[in-house]
Amino acid sequence: EAQLVESGGGSVQAGGSLRLSCSASGFTFDDGAITWFRQAPGKEREGVSCISLSDGGTHYTASVKGRFTISSDNAKNTVYLQMNSLKPEDTAVYSCAAGAAFCTFYRYSYSHWGQGTQVTVSS
Repeated sequence: EAQLVESGGGSVQAGGSLRLSCSASGFTFDDGAITWFRQAPGKEREGVSCISLSDGGTHYTASVKGRFTISSDNAKNTVYLQMNSLKPEDTAVYSCAAGAAFCTFYRYSYSHWGQGTQVTVSS
């Protein structure tokens, strides 16, 4: 059974950094896309960053461009999200998702989700 497990969340002050990890098992890690989503209290879930597992192509939502970097280690079946220059508005539960054929922030394209990891940024 396909499974995704996130780790690396925590509490930091504004301007700090965190690196999230999404470890995958139960499916091939050489095709499709994996995307990081986040959901803040009272807000809709939004796509943050996506990586294509076949060619390494990446996509970012505008608010994180230049601050966040997504990468993958296919040998370890793991996708990372390096988050720098964190802002209080980045506070949310971050979840990774898999199962889409290509990068998209349309959440219903994804069939597998992790349980999420909390990121809290204080001012």
